[in-house]
Amino acid sequence: MAHNFTRINTGVDTTSQSRGNQRIIFVTVLLAALIQACKIEPEPTQPASPTVSGKSAEFYSSDVATKWADLQLKLTKTTPGFTPPVASRAYGYAGVAMYEATVPGIPSRKSLAGQLNGLTTLPQPEAGQAYNWALSANAAEAAIIKNLYPTTSAANKATIDSLETALQEAYKEGADEAVYQRSIAFGKQIAGALFEWSKTDGGHEGYSRNFPASYVVPIGGGFWQPTENGQKIPMQPYWGKVRTFVKANNDLPMPRPLPHSTDVKSAVFAQYLDVYNKSKSLTDTEKEIAVWWADNPAETFTPPGHSYSLARIAIQTSNATLAKAVETFARTGIAVADAFILCWRCKFVYNNLRPYTYVRLAIDPAWVPFWPAPPFPGYPSGHATQSSSAATVLTAMYGENFAFTDDSHVGRPIDPLRNIEFKARSFMSFTQAAQESADSRFYGNIHTKQDNETGLSEGKKIGANVNALAWEK
Repeated sequence: MAHNFTRINTGVDTTSQSRGNQRIIFVTVLLAALIQACKIEPEPTQPASPTVSGKSAEFYSSDVATKWADLQLKLTKTTPGFTPPVASRAYGYAGVAMYEATVPGIPSRKSLAGQLNGLTTLPQPEAGQAYNWALSANAAEAAIIKNLYPTTSAANKATIDSLETALQEAYKEGADEAVYQRSIAFGKQIAGALFEWSKTDGGHEGYSRNFPASYVVPIGGGFWQPTENGQKIPMQPYWGKVRTFVKANNDLPMPRPLPHSTDVKSAVFAQYLDVYNKSKSLTDTEKEIAVWWADNPAETFTPPGHSYSLARIAIQTSNATLAKAVETFARTGIAVADAFILCWRCKFVYNNLRPYTYVRLAIDPAWVPFWPAPPFPGYPSGHATQSSSAATVLTAMYGENFAFTDDSHVGRPIDPLRNIEFKARSFMSFTQAAQESADSRFYGNIHTKQDNETGLSEGKKIGANVNALAWEK
């Protein structure tokens, strides 16, 4: 670039002197710029909280959280007895464990101790000491998952140990030995305290009593009856008595279904007739939706696992930090756990008929639904309730217009009975995904629209109560 300089006549020739000074200034500025460019800025070491030192959890990646979530999804699928209610509880405690093992390292967040039902206190980190929060989260997850899935296979137990060791080694490199040991010890202390708390909720070892012989099935008009699978005792009839994580959820009033009637002019008859008519006009897309969201136990990670998988997808899609990841899993785990408790409580108060039974009784004795009915009462829909609850907490964290692709079942073989392929599904929001989850049960001829509408409505209330906890300091 050309520069024009004005020569001032002072009686002295200043041109060469001026140019010399300019060169000196230019070189000085250039050297300063080069030094600054080559300078290596230290990694931020924002204090975790006023009581502990070291790097905040906001400066760790989410890998520890998502890897443990991936493994828990696999364990739920491959461990006998992990029905949807039992699985939802496990996701709840695992989510809280990773959060509590990390939250002292999140400056803007606070513990849930003293907020969750019956959880009065938890171990505290040593004041003034540094922690590696990824190591703490890893230790907590390994310990709590071993306790929550004690009956899993030897191969799965070996996988748990391998993941724990691999993550320990990854974060040990370059770490101070005292910090390493202190961080692991804290995570284990958190997991131990939370597991002891879990034993008192009424759902401990629920995998061993999914169909209790002590339960007497009510008999009467409009009451649930065994469906095509022949299971005479319904699944987890006492689950509604399990302690909720959030007290406000336990206090929610129970919704009421339409009164039973087989009168063709009744509102409830219209509900079941709608299911019957839909079974005659299913599109290929509706069949794909029904199969995608079915999430049968033993074949998949169950419906609450699908929500936990969506939480994982949100974390990875947004490239969230460890701090945000652990809160995401905690909120989602609590949301689905409480959703199943309240949904099951309502199911076994009203014991509503499934469409399979009602349609055969009042409309078409030879009717066969698209998807076999699960072995428990219909109202309200568990899919709708837990999906809506999870969507409510995920929306609070990631926004109302968070676009994502659900690839949870990509890679599964084609459904052999219906010749349906498992194709990834894309959504513009978590609410849209929850609506489709609810709709899937109508397309599968498993639920009426009132089952789904009530579930979606109640799920929002449950999720809102989770969001209302004092997460922020």
